[in-house]
Amino acid sequence: MTFAARVGLLGCLIALTAGCASAEAAATNPHNFAVQSGHFMLDGKPFQIISGEMHYPRIPRAYWRSRLKMAKAMGLNTITTYVFWNVHEPQPGVYDFSGQNDVAEFIREAQEEGLFVLLRPGPYVCAEWDFGGYPSWLLKDHAIVVRSSDPRFMEPATRWLHRLGQELAPLQLANGGPILTVQVENEYGSFGEDHAYMEQIHQVLLDSGFTKSVLYTADGPEQLPKGSLPELPAVINFGQGEAKDGFALLHKLRPDGPFMTGEYWAGWFDHWGEKHETRDGVKQAAELTWMLSQGYSVSLYMFHGGTSFGWLNGANYSGGEYQPDVNSYDYDAALDESGRPTPKYFAFRDVIAKATGQTPNAVPTTPGTQSISSFILTESASLWDNLPKPVISRELKTMEDLDQSFGYILYRTTASADLKGPLTLDGLHDYAQVYVNGKMVGTLDRRLKQKSMPLKLGKGDRLDLLVENSGRINFSLELRGERKGIVGSVKAGETPLHDWEIYPLPMNDTAELRYSEGGCKAAPCFYRSSFAAASAGEAVGDTFLDTKELSKGFVWVNGHPLGRAWSVGPQRTLYLPGSWLKAGVNSIVALDLNSTKAPSVAGLAKPILDGPVK
Repeated sequence: MTFAARVGLLGCLIALTAGCASAEAAATNPHNFAVQSGHFMLDGKPFQIISGEMHYPRIPRAYWRSRLKMAKAMGLNTITTYVFWNVHEPQPGVYDFSGQNDVAEFIREAQEEGLFVLLRPGPYVCAEWDFGGYPSWLLKDHAIVVRSSDPRFMEPATRWLHRLGQELAPLQLANGGPILTVQVENEYGSFGEDHAYMEQIHQVLLDSGFTKSVLYTADGPEQLPKGSLPELPAVINFGQGEAKDGFALLHKLRPDGPFMTGEYWAGWFDHWGEKHETRDGVKQAAELTWMLSQGYSVSLYMFHGGTSFGWLNGANYSGGEYQPDVNSYDYDAALDESGRPTPKYFAFRDVIAKATGQTPNAVPTTPGTQSISSFILTESASLWDNLPKPVISRELKTMEDLDQSFGYILYRTTASADLKGPLTLDGLHDYAQVYVNGKMVGTLDRRLKQKSMPLKLGKGDRLDLLVENSGRINFSLELRGERKGIVGSVKAGETPLHDWEIYPLPMNDTAELRYSEGGCKAAPCFYRSSFAAASAGEAVGDTFLDTKELSKGFVWVNGHPLGRAWSVGPQRTLYLPGSWLKAGVNSIVALDLNSTKAPSVAGLAKPILDGPVK
């Protein structure tokens, strides 16, 4: 065995990862990826990256392989993915790289399908994902300044990236893996221009073992001077119609190259209460043709969006408006939410084939979907009958103060005197239902900039404020204070209210609720039932649950948190993967904040993502 091979094997033993075989392969058949003379070079030859982005947490693990095959069949030679800190470190120092979170396996499967990988580890990722991928527990320290050189942030961020390096550094190209590049932070020029902070993140990634791949930054063309580092290649991100101007500016700012769009926005995302977004596939195909003909490297954002399952949707903040995202991340992408090719897929496939002169793999057969007949959720449980033990506090506390990441939080107090209104919730994050003596008297919605309502309280009246975390902001400086619950004060008129019973409601385990067949007497209500699917698994089985009878709430199937339901639209169905269904009996639980009528649910063969908005 050569000295190089012994070094490679020793590195594997130290890392205790599956990279051992990769290191042995690298020692005997080394690859090299670099930037030379303004071009990406693979093993000394010019290499044009033609990539598409997809995210492992947004795709059921059973479907990773089929989605990667679809990427290869469209003509892509590379896959881009973010790494989501908050799914891997749900509590400080507690790491999860198993099952759905096995990002190393996702990357290995990409390699097995003949695809290279562009890795985007952040630690900030944006991605329309809760808190931009940061774990919410960072915000328990009210003095922390996230996304800065603040040691209270850099210490856990450094610890995280070092731990991630143990998983993924062995999968860099020179070690025999498929990782060509590693992004340093993410679009920082749209957030700030602290180059000292960017240098810190750069160094942490090197210290984490990412020394055998090309490190780079990514920003909008105009923001590139703020977010880039002089020693690293810089790529640019932009949308439809912006390619020529974007690359012209990149040539001006970085005349020595390389020239790449790290995100060509091949679609867009949806907000609750706003119209469904689409983009012109014909114009995008023409723009992709132009970029490839110029020799530019491209990564489509997204190639396949998938679903922000559960509570993990993020939110935008623009012009003072809070805009929570829906769960569907269909993104009007080449592959739709459930992994089926769209007309855009075939248009892009033709463009890539003509540009490369290569015939791509045959497009795999797409499994069918199924319909599930309407059924009623007959068992019910009132939230009020299933409250946990409260936390007693004179002052309000946020979810993060109580080690809670998602779900709802209930604030309860009793008026000690007659109080005139209005009721004002200063710092409502994000949506509240207001109850007096158990009766709902109104709602307040951060989306609509609502924070007060007319209300009088008599001495002895019980005030309940049920607050929903609708998704943490993932973009802009506003994310730094994005705690959930009520982050300020509650007043009746000019009188501050104190002495609270606070009930954390993370909604982690609906199985422990006390259900009955007698009907729900007071909303919010949980409803439970079972149903039989026509089939299950990948062959045939995906369906789309129609939530039209749910006003506002959430749905779980077989313990999997699917996502939110909200009558404001535009999303009206929830993607239910066949791989999460059972051939026999399947269980479903739905939460409705407003209705005491047992809802009916059906599985549709096609999604409804463009429903009416309110």
